[in-house]
Amino acid sequence: MPGYQTKQEHIAVRGVDDIVIRSLLDRQQFSDPLGDALAQGISSAAWPMFGLLWPSGAQLAARIALRPVTDGERILELGCGLALASLVGHRRGADMTASDCHPLAESFLLENLRLNQLGPMKYRHGHWGGHAAAPARGELPASEMLDGRFQLIIGSDLLYERDDDGTLSRTIARHAAPGAEVWIVDPDRGNRAAFHRQMLAAGFSGREERLDRAAAGFQLAYKGRLLVYIAPAAL
Repeated sequence: MPGYQTKQEHIAVRGVDDIVIRSLLDRQQFSDPLGDALAQGISSAAWPMFGLLWPSGAQLAARIALRPVTDGERILELGCGLALASLVGHRRGADMTASDCHPLAESFLLENLRLNQLGPMKYRHGHWGGHAAAPARGELPASEMLDGRFQLIIGSDLLYERDDDGTLSRTIARHAAPGAEVWIVDPDRGNRAAFHRQMLAAGFSGREERLDRAAAGFQLAYKGRLLVYIAPAAL
């Protein structure tokens, strides 16, 4: 694509064949010729973040690779970026929906589906922040906006900004089916405690699990936790 450079990697995830991922070459890549990102309040510094592979995303993908595939279970990934976890679930036959607000997330997902010889996967525009809810060049049709309820909602490294209004927890509550699970992999961000309080206030029960891992061979060290919530029986 014009305006920035990309690279292609084979990502090993235990339990599935390697996932081929096209990502941005580095954090310096930026191209927004139509002003879509700017209109949504995405700065030039933040613009490349969607197109990079992050350690917490790899942790989430590893968890999805171990989850049994259940008929009728719908899984939503919020803030998917390059959607590694969604691609892993899709390869295993799960009913995945990837969502993000970045104007290029869908095109990168389509290319990564092609690179992995995978069939179509659902993608929806979804945003819980204070910026524009739809891309700058006009409203998206309702069919392309995030809607519906899911039995599992997942995300990685979503707590990087303060969210005093609880927009993320409200988004999760809006799309969680009764009794749904929520998995958030978090690299010990400072906003975790506030998010936890907001989820409890919304009626979810919660627990957390340490994911700390020492470096070994080609495996990098990781420090963080998995936040697990259960939605109430009636929302």
